[in-house]
This record gives sequence, C-alpha cells and structure tokens, in this order.
Amino acid sequence: MADPRGFLNNRERELPTRRPVPLRLMDWKEVYEATDRGQLQRQAGRCMDCGIPFCHNGCPLGNLIPEWNDLVWRDDWHEAIERLHATNNFPEFTGKLCPAPCESACVLGINQPAVTIKQVEVTTIDKAFENGWVQPLPPERLTGKTVAVIGSGPSGLAAAQQLTRAGHTVAVYERADKIGGLLRYGIPEFKMEKATIDRRLAQMEAEGTRFRAGVNVGTQITGQQLRDRYDAVVLAVGSTTPRDLPTPGRELGGIHQAMEYLPQANRVALGEHVEGQIHADGLDVVVIGGGDTGADCLGTALRQGARSVTSLEIMPRPSDERPAGQPWPTYPMIYKVASAHEEGGERVYAISTQEFLSDENGHVRALRLVEVEFKDGRFTPVEGSEREIPAQLVLLAMGFTGPEKPGLVEQLGVDLDPRGNVARDNSYMTSVPGVFVAGDAGRGQSLIVWAIAEGRSCAASVDTWLSGSTTLPTAIPPTARPLTV
Repeated sequence: MADPRGFLNNRERELPTRRPVPLRLMDWKEVYEATDRGQLQRQAGRCMDCGIPFCHNGCPLGNLIPEWNDLVWRDDWHEAIERLHATNNFPEFTGKLCPAPCESACVLGINQPAVTIKQVEVTTIDKAFENGWVQPLPPERLTGKTVAVIGSGPSGLAAAQQLTRAGHTVAVYERADKIGGLLRYGIPEFKMEKATIDRRLAQMEAEGTRFRAGVNVGTQITGQQLRDRYDAVVLAVGSTTPRDLPTPGRELGGIHQAMEYLPQANRVALGEHVEGQIHADGLDVVVIGGGDTGADCLGTALRQGARSVTSLEIMPRPSDERPAGQPWPTYPMIYKVASAHEEGGERVYAISTQEFLSDENGHVRALRLVEVEFKDGRFTPVEGSEREIPAQLVLLAMGFTGPEKPGLVEQLGVDLDPRGNVARDNSYMTSVPGVFVAGDAGRGQSLIVWAIAEGRSCAASVDTWLSGSTTLPTAIPPTARPLTV
C-alpha cells in the first residue's frame, strides 16, 4: 500500500491552484496551474488501501485506484500508467472532465476529505505523454473483419481503439469537420485544451484506426450502405436532441441552445472564423440550466465580455454537506463551485421562466421569472414573487433527451426503449443483428466515464460476435448499475 500513515499524517485535501481569475478570463487556456509533484505524491499517499476499496464501485471503469495511488507515491510513474491504461483508454479525458464519483465513494471520505483521485489520474497520464510512454499498440495480425463506428466522442473512440487492437479494421465516422465529438466542440478550451485530443488520436491512427471526419452518416452514407460495407456497426452517436423550453416568447431572436453557442466559441478560440457567431460581448446573458453545460456557457460568456451572466435553476440550492438521503458511498447532490462559477455571474435557484419578453425588433430583452417551491410532486409558483431580469442573450442548457431519430437511426430500423434511446441487450446489440450501440445513444445522457466504460464493453461484445470469443476486457453490462448512479 501507499504510506501506511499517510491518511493520518496528511489529513488535508490539496488540489492544484487555479490561475487568478482576471488572468484566465483573458485567454482560453486551461484554468489550472502545474501540479507540484511532491504535493501530488503526498495526496496519493493518503490512499488507505482499503480491504474493500469502494472507489472501484464508484468508477464504472473499475479503475485500479489504490494500485496506481501506491505506485505514484513510490515514484513509479511508468508502472502507474500501465495500471491506469489497463482499465481506461483515455485517463486524460476523465482526469479533466469526469465529476469523479470514485472520490464520492472513497472510504477516507467517510470522515475526512477524499483522496484526490482525479488529480493523480490526470497527472499520471500527462507525465506518461511527456516521457514518451504512450506508444501505439497495433494488433499482431488482422482478422479480416471490418467495423464502422459512428460518432467520435469518448464512447466511439474507446470502442474503436479496443476493436482495432483486437485486429479488426475500424473506421470512425464523424459528421463534424474534425474528430472528437463533443470533446472537441462541446467542451470549452479552458476545461480541456484540444491538443489533449490530438495527441491521443495520433496514437490511434498509428495503431490503424481510420478516421472519416466530415461525413454525415444517414445522408452521405445510408444505414443500408453501412451494413453492406461493414461486418458490424457501432452506434456511438450520443444523446444530441436538446431539451427545449416551450415557454411564451421562445421564438424570439437571441434564444439559443447551448450546443449552438459552445461549438462556435470553441472554433473561434482555436483560431477559426465563424460567420454570424453568437457572441455575448456587452450583453446581459441568462443561462437556463445549472449543470456542467450551464457552467461551460457561463465561463464562455464571461471570456467573451458579457455585461452580466445569470444562471437559473428550477431546483432548490443543494446543501453544502452530503444529504442524509444520499449517504456514503452514493454520489451526492451537493453545492459545487466550478472554475467558471469563481469567475463571475449570479446563480439563482428555485426559479422558473414564465415568459421571454420582446423588444420592438422581435429580439429577447428580458425574462419574466417566478420563484417556485416543490409541493405534492410538482413545482408551484410562489405568489407575489414574479420579477423581470434583463437578457439580450438566453442560452438553454437543460440537457438532452436522446439520439436524433431522423436519418441513420430510422434507416437502420433499430428499436427504441421507452425513454427514446436505442434499445440493446446485455451484449450491447440492438434489435438489428450486427448493429450495436454504446454510450449516451443507448444509455441516455450520462457521464464521460460511463461512455468510455460502455465503449470498452461494447467492443468486447462486437469482438465476440465477429470472432466467436474475445480477450478484450469488459466493464459493466448496460443493465447493471453501481451504487453511485
């Protein structure tokens, strides 16, 4: 184990310092300063090597967390990345973007601040890239089987890398002009710089994975053509149908879905020109939705020079401490302060939008709001609490309701589950033989760590279907659920 007295001698949880707010608002670089190696090793040494490491249960990937904590504490970084890669294809993505349910399940977290698992993870993979330890792992032989993976987000990339290493010829299709899915155009640069994606894609290309960007499958290639051309198809198209807000005035100008706004900002941050870009400069911005996407909109609007940013959430403000109804090791709904929340803006809870108000040009000028309370299973307006707030730009960040149905999904003729996701069995196969689904398209909107876990497990099922057996590791079948749902 790591330091046997580490969690006793180092009771304080230490995280890397975020760059000063005035400085980071001037650019799009990641918000964290470099991690002090000694500090990180002290934090890794707090790991208790528990008899039952509940962090394993919190992580859908089953990451060997106590093992690589111990190796980092012992300064054996090379072996640490080997253990990390044994269960996770892309620890650089989860280390930067995952909300870390493993830390919520950390045994130390019962009565102390949890181990900084996520920071140990991302530092380990960054050090591995710096030292040239992340090398291509091409297959020893090819099977002669071909697989099409539709979608290049974390689930599609994980499935593609696993299947390529198993010897299949894999082509990844992406309708955007560059590979990466929402990792590239949905996640702001200040949360993860896109060079992080590019270095991993270079490894995958060297292994033999083929990438087909700028191809809208379902239009440029039909579902039937896919099935004729490939021995198996993996749908990893994500949950991309945004939840809307059918409120009076929704048709006004200046009201946009978050995924209309964020990709444009990402492109401009990377030096591209976007004609007619949605921009927050000098505007009062309202973000409806208090999750990660809402925080991404907040940080982006502040960097664009918004006059004010107000984030609205219909739910009441979460508590600062773990609620009694969400005991350890479940993932608790507590009040969190993302880096974007430090940078400015106002967060308003228990509020509902009643109407979007128009100016003389048919553009939004304000929102009419009312406070709400949850009674008898529904939100009830609080009498006398109506008010208006100014807004010339409104961003809807209320999540997603499932994969897009027109086009590929309809062409393939796959069944849907009651929630509108693509139905699958325990082997990730849809109702159409040879067509599999992984990630948010089958699971519904979820975490990046679930997407990678499902991509890995789906790849093992595809390999079994094509070859009769598999040596690929599996994670959790789609019907299973850990304690941290």
